[in-house]
Amino acid sequence: MHLEVPVVSLPAVLLAAGPSPSPSPSETPALTVPTFQDAHESATNAAGWVEQNWSTWLAIGLRVLLILVIAAVLRSVVRRAITKLIDRMSRTAEAVDGTALGGLLVNVERRRQRSQAIGSVLRSVASFLIMGTAALMVLATFEINLAPLLASAGVAGVAIGFGARNLVTDFLSGVFMILEDQYGVGDSIDAGVACGEVIEVGLRVTKLRGANGEIWYVRNGEVKRIGNLSQGWATAGVDVTVRADEDLDKVKATLDEVAEKMGKEEPWNELLWSPIEVLGLDSVLIDSMVVRVSAKTMPGKSVTVERELRWRIKRAFDAADIPIVGGATAPADETPAPDPTAGMAAPSAFASTTSPQSLAASPIPPQSMTK
Repeated sequence: MHLEVPVVSLPAVLLAAGPSPSPSPSETPALTVPTFQDAHESATNAAGWVEQNWSTWLAIGLRVLLILVIAAVLRSVVRRAITKLIDRMSRTAEAVDGTALGGLLVNVERRRQRSQAIGSVLRSVASFLIMGTAALMVLATFEINLAPLLASAGVAGVAIGFGARNLVTDFLSGVFMILEDQYGVGDSIDAGVACGEVIEVGLRVTKLRGANGEIWYVRNGEVKRIGNLSQGWATAGVDVTVRADEDLDKVKATLDEVAEKMGKEEPWNELLWSPIEVLGLDSVLIDSMVVRVSAKTMPGKSVTVERELRWRIKRAFDAADIPIVGGATAPADETPAPDPTAGMAAPSAFASTTSPQSLAASPIPPQSMTK
């Protein structure tokens, strides 16, 4: 007997068996290991990207390098030019030391300090402008939009300008004060708000030491006018008051003798920058007259010369029997007449019976009882 076995395909068997169970999450592999072909494709893509963009990056790098080199060279050239300019100003000031303007100039140390301050300010400003411009150009090279940055900087600048306007005013006043050499360390100045000797000069604050030893901190922006008592020369003036009937020739001869003797002695011959001159009568009153004596002195030494000059004039006038009077005074040999009313009492209002005071003080008469 012959048996025929039906032929069943594998898909039909799988369909008859039903859907195969799906693997559980625990059985799913956590990482897929990249194959060699995936790594090859990634490397190929990276190499292609580098090949497409290397020229752009190289151009950007060269441009940034060129900007930095130009900024560094320009900064060095500008700083060197500023240094040469300051040195030339110093040499020009030294060249006129022996001329008539030499007395109006400051000493070598003062010029050196001023030159260093001016050079430092100019170099700082030049470096800030050059390097700031270079930084903006580098950011623009990387195609960074500078409009928001510049707008923010403008708004911040306006806000800072309103909030710190006094600080900006002080700084600018200090810069111009140094550039114009209005005063320096060691000068005696009158700043309006304070007077004294300058012990420190800054771009914002000037420090002064007063006559009593106090220290004043004066903001440069608050100074409206400056009186420098240490530059150039000072004037020593003495007024001598004598009687109106005094011999003017004798007074002038005595003053000339004092001036000549004082101008030849130490240390007054160094403090006096011109001969002591008798200028003449400054004023004439009824019983007195004022003779003016003046001289140019070293800056800051006028008070010392005036005191010594008064001392010598008083001694010389005493030796020459010339009395010194003060203002309008009565002659010494005349005595005032006695006042005849000095011993009399002032008249009283109660002496008159008709005066209001007497009437008010009189008793009130009694009223009559008869009708």
